[in-house]
Amino acid sequence: MENFDQIFTLLAEHEGIGLNTDILETGLINILALLAILIYTGRDFLGSLLEERKTTIVKGVQDAEDRLNEAQKRLSEAQKQLNQANLVISEIKNETVSTKKVLLESDAFQAKKDLTVRFERALATFRSKERQIFLEIKQQIISVVLQRTVNRAQETFNSKERATALINETINKLEGDLL
Repeated sequence: MENFDQIFTLLAEHEGIGLNTDILETGLINILALLAILIYTGRDFLGSLLEERKTTIVKGVQDAEDRLNEAQKRLSEAQKQLNQANLVISEIKNETVSTKKVLLESDAFQAKKDLTVRFERALATFRSKERQIFLEIKQQIISVVLQRTVNRAQETFNSKERATALINETINKLEGDLL
């Protein structure tokens, strides 16, 4: 910080900052001569380095363009393959849907067939049971009628006198018809 203050103090004593236009005092000619010698002697060396650098850059750019073109070709091929894969996938989905429909229709037909067979069996069983119940009721009715007839016959023919009178009466009727 002290040096910084000294710089401003020196500048204030010598009336500020100015431009020195004396070429010999500033050494501008020496600098220009040195640059000219460096350019003249280093031209071939720098030229070859710059040419190599240019060649390397051009080759790198060319390689990058080649890789870009190759990548674009691979991208277009990959897109074509993707489109083909999407077509195959859609075909597989359509085939799957149609196969599911066929299987469902087949299952529905089989279920309908099974239900028809079961219904026919149930109907046949029902008719068989109906006939069996009808026969049982018929037998019970016949049994009841026979029982009642036996009971009435016993009531009617219970007394021997009545039975004898009825038999004689019937014989007399029959004799009259036969004569």
